[in-house]
Amino acid sequence: MERSAESLAQPVIHIVDDDASMRLALEDLLASVGLQVRSHGSVADFLASERPDAPGCLILDIRMPGQSGMDFHRQMESHDLRLPVIFITGHGDIAMGVEAMKNGAIEFLSKPFRDQDLLDAIQHGLEQDQTRRGREAEMALLYGHWDALTAGEQAVMRGVARGLLNKQIADELGLSEVTVKVRRGNVMKKMQARTLADLIRMADRLGL
Repeated sequence: MERSAESLAQPVIHIVDDDASMRLALEDLLASVGLQVRSHGSVADFLASERPDAPGCLILDIRMPGQSGMDFHRQMESHDLRLPVIFITGHGDIAMGVEAMKNGAIEFLSKPFRDQDLLDAIQHGLEQDQTRRGREAEMALLYGHWDALTAGEQAVMRGVARGLLNKQIADELGLSEVTVKVRRGNVMKKMQARTLADLIRMADRLGL
């Protein structure tokens, strides 16, 4: 099976920590297992950087000069950032860890932590991000197929999604049954649906 460019993209791990020695140690660790790394000393530096269109995750320090990691994590969605987050901190407590996990972080590690714990968290984060990116690519393709339908074909697909027969759709739209049948065939081709069940699932994902 041919793999897409998306699946072949080299993952990138982003590090945001104001401690230069910690950044260097993390860079060395991740490079030793063949991972690409981009590190930054602050949230501002990270936001100003160019980020590759590739699977990844973000290793984020909790407390830093300027914007804290915790505050940035709460605001990531507003920056259109959906990278899985691994928190590292030398000043954490249970309450902070609970809040971080509630906000969607995949791990909260207190310094010093075991290398393997971080590597395991990164692996989990990369798998999560690859799944998300794959799902988003599928939805983009699905919406592209939907947009390729004419208004009349979209109306027929909506009827099919509601479980209506061709005759019922024809009566509702004021069309002949033959016209509905033709449009339905076009819908199946353009949506690349092999069966009626496929088309119903697509309609459900589109919210029809």
